Amino acid sequence: MTTLAYQYVVLRCVPRVEREEFVNVGVVLYCQAADYLDVRWGVDRERLQALAPGLDLDQVCEALAFVSGVCAGDHRGGTAAQQPIGTRFGFLMAPRSTVLQPGPVHGGVTTDPAAELERLLGRLVTSER
Repeated sequence: MTTLAYQYVVLRCVPRVEREEFVNVGVVLYCQAADYLDVRWGVDRERLQALAPGLDLDQVCEALAFVSGVCAGDHRGGTAAQQPIGTRFGFLMAPRSTVLQPGPVHGGVTTDPAAELERLLGRLVTSER
């Protein structure tokens, strides 16, 4: 089996930037050697409502759907989705929104990027529930 290097960022919902509190809501994984870019996400509505009662959760989900569109290269990602895959990852790892922010870039190796993305989602996002 071929070992492939990858990079990933954790997507964080930051309802009130001044408080520096956040909840992990997704993971974007990029593997150049496999020409792979994808996101998995899950919004714990109860947890986010407890953290920020006035937060528009639908807006958070729309922002995550946009990220899905950029990864997939489809219309949901607008013009960013039309860029080469590496450029799209660069776009996604740069902070854009005050509510949905990428964490630092991390790296690793895997033989299966899709399985690794699921593993990271379970470890970094859904395990918090």
